[in-house]
Amino acid sequence: CCFSYLDIRKITTFNHLTIMVDFLKAKEHAVHLLQTRLSPDLHYHNLEHTLDVCATCERIAGDEGVQDTEELLLLKTAAMYHDTGFVNVYDHHEEEGCRLVAEILPNFGYSAAQIEEICGLIMKTKIPQTPETHLQRILCDADLDHLGRDDFWKIGVRLFNEWKAIGKVTTEQEWNEIQIQFLEGHTYWTSSSHKSRDEGKVKHLDALTRL
Repeated sequence: CCFSYLDIRKITTFNHLTIMVDFLKAKEHAVHLLQTRLSPDLHYHNLEHTLDVCATCERIAGDEGVQDTEELLLLKTAAMYHDTGFVNVYDHHEEEGCRLVAEILPNFGYSAAQIEEICGLIMKTKIPQTPETHLQRILCDADLDHLGRDDFWKIGVRLFNEWKAIGKVTTEQEWNEIQIQFLEGHTYWTSSSHKSRDEGKVKHLDALTRL
């Protein structure tokens, strides 16, 4: 991402070079972690998903008027690390991701307060989502953005294959019932996601109920 000089001056604890280098190095580390340590059974919770969430966070943040440079930095860092816990565990991976964040991010210049906020962002992606702050709502919506997108079906196949591989589901019928229940209970949290994704999500739910 790009930072203007005026935006960078808002963060008194960082200079221009530190902001850019720390995030880029932290992102590079997350990419390496996901590329080398994730199980091949994770057809959905993989690097592609993480990069998609990071890019979607930036888009939603822009739509929501988030301009503060530090907020964007923390949001994108949380997006890059929100699924890193999967390298060690499947269930309760958010807690493990927070443990990794606390261990890893000090090496890239993140303060204790920033790491605490990043962990708070990661924990709010846990299902069922319970975001409380604007940034948490943005990350939660980015994490499930595909529910209202045209690639919903393709991504759904990936998650079905992942759950089948780890023994969470056995049949497509069972999977479709889970999807229907999930879509019926899901809500987007930001006004921009409501506008851009609700219609598609309703169409997908309707199609599933007619299978």
